Amino acid sequence: MTTATAERLRIIAPIVVGLVFLGVWQLLVGVVGVSDYLLPSPAAIAEEFVAFAPAIADATLVTGTNALIGLVVGTILAVVLAALAARWQAVDGMSAPIVAALAVVPIVALAPVLNSMFGADSQFGRQAIAALASFVPVFVNTLRGLRQTRPVHRDLMRSYAASSAQAFRVVTLPTAAPFLLTGIRIASSLAVISALVAEYFGGPRGGLGSFISTSAATSAYARAWAYVAAAIALGLLFFLATAALERLVLRRISPGGAR
Repeated sequence: MTTATAERLRIIAPIVVGLVFLGVWQLLVGVVGVSDYLLPSPAAIAEEFVAFAPAIADATLVTGTNALIGLVVGTILAVVLAALAARWQAVDGMSAPIVAALAVVPIVALAPVLNSMFGADSQFGRQAIAALASFVPVFVNTLRGLRQTRPVHRDLMRSYAASSAQAFRVVTLPTAAPFLLTGIRIASSLAVISALVAEYFGGPRGGLGSFISTSAATSAYARAWAYVAAAIALGLLFFLATAALERLVLRRISPGGAR
């Protein structure tokens, strides 16, 4: 099997599996007779999606913006703290219990608190939750990557009279980049999920989570699933964008890549 064929199969296979899944789903609802209350048909969901497309697009933009802001802020804070922890043992010792505590903070408990603190019209609480969810995987992966530089490589840079900044740019950063990008790829999905879940617990209306809960509460289950489909698409978009970024950066910093 050639590389091109394997690449095409890697793209086609998930599409085929998805189409088969939708076909079985439609069969269960239309032929077997599964109640719409339990599982609306894909056709009904698609109909609601088309009917409420403008509202779904606006809600996706709100949730996507909150997730993106949280991802960027959480990544920046994580990289800075990881760099400090890798440089100074004292910072590493102080940050370890804090990061461990942040990793287990329940969104369902934190979201109402932040919404109450910053007001019902502020999106800050949702963005803060997305940043918090993004921070932990980026920090852990970045710190691990910064510690992968071999002492012999650092000694070699010192023998060349390279400055700390030059050693970081030439040796440490390329070594840590794959770990950092992996952390960002993991955090991208967590940012979307966190922003979505935070919208269930008050705050301004307009996000996907708010419309999912409202639609389900009014028994508009097909419409709720349409918003769920938009949330899935948003999560996939974030994941694919960060995966493409990872591929691009790693190609550029590889020995044979462009610079």
